[in-house]
Amino acid sequence: MADTGAKAPRERYRTQVRSEIKQHAWEQIASAGASALSLNAIAKRMGMSGPALYRYFAGRDDLLTELIRDAYRSLADTFRTAAGSGAGLAGLAHALRGWALEDPQRYFLMYGTPVPGYHAPDDVTLIANEIMQVLLDACAALELHDERAPFDEHLESHREWAAGHPAPAPVLRRALAFWTRMHGVLSLELAGHFAGMGFDAALFFDSELQELTGSGT
Repeated sequence: MADTGAKAPRERYRTQVRSEIKQHAWEQIASAGASALSLNAIAKRMGMSGPALYRYFAGRDDLLTELIRDAYRSLADTFRTAAGSGAGLAGLAHALRGWALEDPQRYFLMYGTPVPGYHAPDDVTLIANEIMQVLLDACAALELHDERAPFDEHLESHREWAAGHPAPAPVLRRALAFWTRMHGVLSLELAGHFAGMGFDAALFFDSELQELTGSGT
């Protein structure tokens, strides 16, 4: 019991230091991009030696994985909270946009340009699948009567990305359309490509959403 008590403060300290390292990592990503992430630079900012910091993260990829895992978990939780409160597809869309605007760097780490040489572990894919499952449920609940399209036949035999969800092909197509178009608008907005064009990005987002859902937002 005494040993357990002795470990608790050390574990709290370790958790605190790891959290501080991740905060510095986000700041570094915001200023120079994920590809420039450097544990040695973070160690210098924290007044630590490089080897000391490597006791908390095994390397750059280990730290990057932790950041990506946190980001995916945050979005998955946001989606589940929205769905649990009765939000439909429109509610999920606005939850996605609010989440993205809250921290654009977090968004781009997930959906921006891949970091050269980095490959996320399988558990990150599992969290991403949770997000897609919530989206597929919302699309299935829309009760739209889409006519079958040529792409539906292809989706019938190419549905691995749906991770076993039983939705029929038109629902899968609706989910893909939602996912790609919402992310397309968000990526352009967050990257500043709408700046100076003179229109309201939020209203454009709503317009795209209305077309996807077949109703008002």
